[in-house]
Amino acid sequence: MLEQPILKLNGHSLTVQDVVNVARKGYQVSLDPAAVSFVERGSSMVRRWVDSGRVIYGITTGFGDLASVTISPDQSQQLQENLLKSHACGVGSPLPEETVRAIMLLRINTLIRGFSGIGLPALTQLVNFLNLGIHPVIPDQGSVGASGDLCPLSHLAVAMLGFGEVFFNGKRMEALAAMKEAGLEPIRLGPKEGLALNNGTAALTGLAVLALYDAKKLLKLADIVGALSIEALHGVPYAFDARTHELRPHVGQKNVAANIRKLIEGSRIVETYKKDRVQDAYSLRCMPQVHGASRDAIDYVSQKIEIEINSVTDNPIIFPSDEDVISGGNFHGQPIALAMDFFGIAMAEIANISERRTARLVDHKLSGLPPFLVENSGVNSGFMIPQYVAAAVVSENKILAHPASVDSIPTSANQEDHVSMGFHASKKGQLILENAKKALAIELLAAAQGIDFSHPLKPGKGTSVAHDRIREAIPHVKEDVFLYPLIDRALSLVGSGTLVAAVEEAVGPLA
Repeated sequence: MLEQPILKLNGHSLTVQDVVNVARKGYQVSLDPAAVSFVERGSSMVRRWVDSGRVIYGITTGFGDLASVTISPDQSQQLQENLLKSHACGVGSPLPEETVRAIMLLRINTLIRGFSGIGLPALTQLVNFLNLGIHPVIPDQGSVGASGDLCPLSHLAVAMLGFGEVFFNGKRMEALAAMKEAGLEPIRLGPKEGLALNNGTAALTGLAVLALYDAKKLLKLADIVGALSIEALHGVPYAFDARTHELRPHVGQKNVAANIRKLIEGSRIVETYKKDRVQDAYSLRCMPQVHGASRDAIDYVSQKIEIEINSVTDNPIIFPSDEDVISGGNFHGQPIALAMDFFGIAMAEIANISERRTARLVDHKLSGLPPFLVENSGVNSGFMIPQYVAAAVVSENKILAHPASVDSIPTSANQEDHVSMGFHASKKGQLILENAKKALAIELLAAAQGIDFSHPLKPGKGTSVAHDRIREAIPHVKEDVFLYPLIDRALSLVGSGTLVAAVEEAVGPLA
């Protein structure tokens, strides 16, 4: 078995691609020796403060509304372990292992900064779990996004003490059994270490990073699929003229218009029919404005996530150089909650406009194509019901796109009286993204079917390659067949990235 590449962590330079490499490709991690010295300095200072009797939230006091309760130094370890055991109380289905790996990585990258008070043995245990593939079972319900992701991160951390369950070597088992099999021992927590492990935004951000990565790939695919619909519907090219977009120079809009021009370049279909009318319906004509606005929104989300994955998000924060500790609010998930609400809206609109193009393709009164894209319609229903399915997932997205971040609810006896619901925002962002893939897969099928009726006229340089790749995987539908497998294959094309890669090989990189 080949050794995986090793990613060195220093808390400052983690990228979205790094997270994907660790979460999905199994990359290993190591701690930058220069950063380790900051970890040791912070943990030594915490121990001195405890020995001197200094009153510090979460270290020598209780938590949340119990912050006024003083804890003696000899109860420090029990306090931290009790914190994790009591807070590990989530419900629901386990998060996917790739998500858990992303969460573990983000927690390590925060802790390596040295502002959290964790000691090197506890941090090393988390690194070992990640590198050995010991993935704690983390239920997908229980976080309100402030104080960070207390519940899911407690499930992560408590496994390091030997409690709870993990996935290891393809099996779900008790954490202690997995540790024994891997040659590890449970750790004992020092002052602040439980709080350092479970207080922060690593869970809601871990979900967000993976969704962001997939969304960026899907945006290119959306332009390709939309261009296929232009060809199938004998669309006109005028709305994509660069001069129009220079007068309203939103980056996303300009890039989508450039992509469409590149994809349909040389199209005999467009050339043949472009004199038929001066404009198309909005779902075709306004693709640069709609797809482009979603792209700009995703760029904003990307900026927020890139900051967050290299931030210190727990509480209280230790400042060793000042010998100070501050109880602040960096655990609050609002920056990512708002961003992921925006993410959900942006991806819902990609699906929304896709379904409208599918609806035009199946409506012979609008398309000029055979009813429901099939010959001998009547005895054949053709693509009638796939459009229903697209409408269903788009309608579901409209419900999911309601912002989670406006739905705060008080917790901890009103000490924590405003929370972000950022975990919900990230979770539903992922669901919306998956639905967008389904809507685009259905449009891809319908558009390819529509282009078939333009034979022998050839589509453009990019759309021609896309159509050929689709037909290599999915045949033309001459009469009603069991459609589910075809939609499933289309969904694989959408998710795999092979269609985008083939088109870019032919026309060059898409924006």
